[in-house]
Amino acid sequence: MLSIQDAEARCAAAIDLALKAGADAADAVAIGSSSEEVQVRLGKLEDVGRSESEDISLRVFVGQRSASIHATDMSDAALAELAERAVAMARAAPEDRYAGLAPAELLAKGPFPDLDLEAAEETSPDTLRRLAEECEDAARAVTGVTNSEGGGASFGRSSVALVTSHGFAGAYAATSIGLSASVVAGEGGGMQRDYDYRTARHAADLLAPAEIGRSAGERAVRRLAPGRMPSKGMPVVFDPRVGNSLLGHLIGGISGAAIARKASFLLGREDEALFPEAIRIVEDPLRKRGLRSRPFDGEGLATAPRALVEQGRITGWLTNAAAARQLGIGLTGHAARGAGGAPGISTSNVHLEAGAVSVAELIADIDEGVLVTELIGQGVNGVTGDYSRGASGFRIVKGEIAGPVAEFTVAGNLIDMFRAMSVADDLELIRGMDAPTIRIEGMTVAGD
Repeated sequence: MLSIQDAEARCAAAIDLALKAGADAADAVAIGSSSEEVQVRLGKLEDVGRSESEDISLRVFVGQRSASIHATDMSDAALAELAERAVAMARAAPEDRYAGLAPAELLAKGPFPDLDLEAAEETSPDTLRRLAEECEDAARAVTGVTNSEGGGASFGRSSVALVTSHGFAGAYAATSIGLSASVVAGEGGGMQRDYDYRTARHAADLLAPAEIGRSAGERAVRRLAPGRMPSKGMPVVFDPRVGNSLLGHLIGGISGAAIARKASFLLGREDEALFPEAIRIVEDPLRKRGLRSRPFDGEGLATAPRALVEQGRITGWLTNAAAARQLGIGLTGHAARGAGGAPGISTSNVHLEAGAVSVAELIADIDEGVLVTELIGQGVNGVTGDYSRGASGFRIVKGEIAGPVAEFTVAGNLIDMFRAMSVADDLELIRGMDAPTIRIEGMTVAGD
C-alpha cells in the first residue's frame, strides 16, 4: 500500500495531467487499504485471508461540465490516460450549474490535528488467531451454547489523500482491529443464534476477547424458546445495538442532497421541535481514536464538532459543495469521497447524548411493552418517514424484562417516533454512531 506521502504525490500528478489535458479545475483522491483476517470455528483454524487495494479517483471540470473516473493503476502512463479520458468525458457531459470545487477561501489549512487513528505496529496473524480462539472459546463455554458459527479477528490499515487544483492537499492514515464471535444455542427447531463484536483503532482500546465471547454466548442463550407478541399499541424500547439505526434515519433526512431532491421526510420541518427538548445529538469528527474521525472532509474543508439536534431541534442541513449551491446555504464540512464518483454527504462520529435515568428506571412504568434487540429488513421510507421493521427481543411486563419474543413487527412514523423519544444513561461510544437505550411511546406492534 502506498504511503500517504506517495498517495498525495500521485493525486497531485493526476491533477497536473488533467489541467494539461484541458480541464479548468480538478481534484483527486487516493484511497488505499490492506487487511488481514483470521477465522476459527470449534477451536480450529478455518480461514486466513489478506487483501490489499489502491484506487485513485480523478474529477475534472470543463466550465460547468464535469466527469469523474477512477483506476487502480497509478503509474505515470495510466494517470495520463486517465486524465485524457476524464476531460473527454467532461466535454461530452451536460452542464450543471451547481458543479464545481468548494470555494478556495473555505479550504482547510494544515497542520491538521493528530487524531491518533493509526497504530504503529500491525497485529500479527498469530496474535489474531489467538484473539479469535479466546473469543470463540468464551462464547462456547456459556451453558446452553451448542454450536458455533465461528470467531474472527481482523486488522486493517487504510489511507486517504486528497488534492485539489485550487490549493488543498492533505492525507491521513488509520488502523482498525476487530473481534467477533457468533454462536448457536439450543437444539433442533428451537435453536437460536446471536453474536457480539467490537472494533477499535488501537488494540489497547479493544474489549477483552473473553468478554466479547461471553456476551455473544449469553445473548444466544437468552433468546431460547421465544414467545409471540400481541398486536397492539405499546411502548417500544430499542437496545443500543439497534437504537443507533434511528440516528442513521435522521442523518439521511437532514442530508442536503435529499433536501435538494425534495426526497426527505424532514423537508419543511427545519423550524419544528422534532424531539423532546432534552434530546441532544452531537457529531465529533475530531474525537481521538474515533472510528469515523477525520481531519477534513471529502472536498478539503475542515471538520469540527457540532450539535445536529439541540434542545429538540435540528440545527440545519448537512451539505457538500453541490448541495450548498443548490440550496443557497453554507458549507458544513460533510462531503464524503469514495473510490469513484462525485462527493456524497456523510457524518463522522455521531451520538445521542445519555439521559439521566437508568434502563431499569426508563422501563419501570411500562405495564406491557417490548425491548427490541434485533431489527430485520429495510422497511423505512425516507420520503414519508413511515417505519415498519421486523424485530425480535424481549417482552416487558410490569416494568421488568420478561421472556424472549420473536417474529413481530414494530411500526410508526419517524416524526412521531422522534417526538415520543426518551433515553437512558447507558451510552457507550463504541460504534461510531452510538445511542443509549431509547424508549418510544405509542408504536404499533404487530404479532399474533
